[in-house]
Amino acid sequence: MEAGKRGALLSVATIPLIMTLGSSMVVPVLPKIADQLGVSPLAVSLLITVYSAAAILLVPLAGYLSDRFGRKAVILPGLLLAGMGGAVSGTAAWLWTGQAAYGVILAGRLLQGIGAAGAAPIVLPLIGDLYRRESDVSRGLGIVETANTFGKVLSPILGAALAGVVWFFPFFALPVFCAVSMILVAFLVKAPQGGKARELKPFGPFLCSLFRLFGVKGRWLFSVFAIGGVAMFVIFGVQFYLSSILEAEYGIRGVRKGLLLAIPLASISLTSYLTGRWIGRSKKGMKRAAAGGLLLLTASLLAAGLLERLPYLLGSLFVGGIGIGAALPCMDAFLTQCFEEEQRGTVTSLYSSARFLGVALGPPAVSLLMQSSHRTLFFLLAVPCAAAALLALFAIRPREGGAAGGDRTARKRSSIAERVTARLRTRKPVRQ
Repeated sequence: MEAGKRGALLSVATIPLIMTLGSSMVVPVLPKIADQLGVSPLAVSLLITVYSAAAILLVPLAGYLSDRFGRKAVILPGLLLAGMGGAVSGTAAWLWTGQAAYGVILAGRLLQGIGAAGAAPIVLPLIGDLYRRESDVSRGLGIVETANTFGKVLSPILGAALAGVVWFFPFFALPVFCAVSMILVAFLVKAPQGGKARELKPFGPFLCSLFRLFGVKGRWLFSVFAIGGVAMFVIFGVQFYLSSILEAEYGIRGVRKGLLLAIPLASISLTSYLTGRWIGRSKKGMKRAAAGGLLLLTASLLAAGLLERLPYLLGSLFVGGIGIGAALPCMDAFLTQCFEEEQRGTVTSLYSSARFLGVALGPPAVSLLMQSSHRTLFFLLAVPCAAAALLALFAIRPREGGAAGGDRTARKRSSIAERVTARLRTRKPVRQ
């Protein structure tokens, strides 16, 4: 890997790191925010959900725009908006109290989510643009996924430390981080517009080609999307649960609480890095790693439901983090290695939408499940993980040197999709 490419990779890796800090630094502070503003646990969990909801809706558009106008042209404004959102939330928490502050903080989190939609999802196709060898792409994606999960490791510790000074300081940290990332990306990333110079299709024909793409590869694509969404659902749901019980049941607060929250996330970060280095270009190896990781995650959640004592619970979740860390880089690699550059941004952005959907649903779902027993909560969390493992085993069928999943059913869907696309193309354009 060339020195210039290393600098570009490290600059790009700051984006998921910072976006993760923006979404996760408030997790250890949620109980304190609820106390300060006088809102319910469900209401305060919406600070996570609204951040992700904006991204879910806007990520596909950001992916298309990055394919058409270039990655940096979308990433830099996204980082700017995310930083502005943090400043809005922090200012509201500083100047107001109660429901008035809560409403403006929620609006600031919405603005952060809009910025995140234009920044974080574009990282995956940008890595694919920077490198040509599949082994380099896999290694780069492993580093990016490691940065993402390292942000999750760092966020509870940093969030708790900042909140220990003043409870709303985590909001003000994001603009500073975003400014640093903008400078690094602006000067060190030299990727060409959308990967390589080309004239992209207008939006209408582009939609036709995308429809055809899903006709051919829809089964395994939706499986990858579902696996990514389930993984993020579990990560953020479990983090919300731990943040609540550490304070309410064990009286653990501040940096000590952040360190305990980081234990399951540390295993995700380390395993993501090692998996990215190990899988290389082997798509069968990716499938085995993903399926094995998801089965390990399912078993760990079942064990967590049976082991209520805190040391055993954290140990079970640490093992589950290994499973997530094995699966996520494989999903990233499938998407970036199996598509041309003109489609890569949109497809990976749809995948990011699925992941953001998991982030959005995790905390409110767990806040409702917490009204039942500890065992019921973790047993129910294990159900979608088991389904994701089955998808990895049976719905993703990789072919070395080509796209994943090229069976007879896909070819039939391709034929249907080609006929529909041909009809759409033969329609006369409407004169302006």
